[in-house]
Amino acid sequence: MTKTRDRQEEFCDLLEAHRKIVIKVARAYCRSAHDVEDVVQDIVGQMWRSFDRYDPRRPFSTWAYRIALNVAISAMRTRRRHRSGSLQDDSVPEPVCDAGSPEQAAMVREVFDVIERLDSWDRALILLYLDDFTHAEIGEILGISVTNVSTSLSRLRKKIGQRFKAANS
Repeated sequence: MTKTRDRQEEFCDLLEAHRKIVIKVARAYCRSAHDVEDVVQDIVGQMWRSFDRYDPRRPFSTWAYRIALNVAISAMRTRRRHRSGSLQDDSVPEPVCDAGSPEQAAMVREVFDVIERLDSWDRALILLYLDDFTHAEIGEILGISVTNVSTSLSRLRKKIGQRFKAANS
């Protein structure tokens, strides 16, 4: 096999093992199913273009999140600039979950709605936190210090708590 073919297979294997990251990030930043598809495609394209710079000594998930977040945030900014004056499908894709009951499904939907209203920075932070990344890993992905991660998460938890209280009042 050629070196290029080996790299393509390695990329495809890693991407398949971590595809949920790409989909999760795209869904967190996009309102329509069409936008999700476009952003997933953009993320995968950027990951492939950057794959030569991936350091296999580091976790692929960290690298994938960094690229996925950067692409999704850029796409969100672009859509906002182009949205004025145009008709857009603002239907929000349903979150994919294994909620066992209607009550659990409603709770997941409520969490999804709160996350959707966060700014791009807070959205990235909460997604990484909910995926059980350590503060050090979050800092590496977002390019901030561990102290900044801790402070930002503390503030974000308060903000989310206030939004849930307001929504349930």
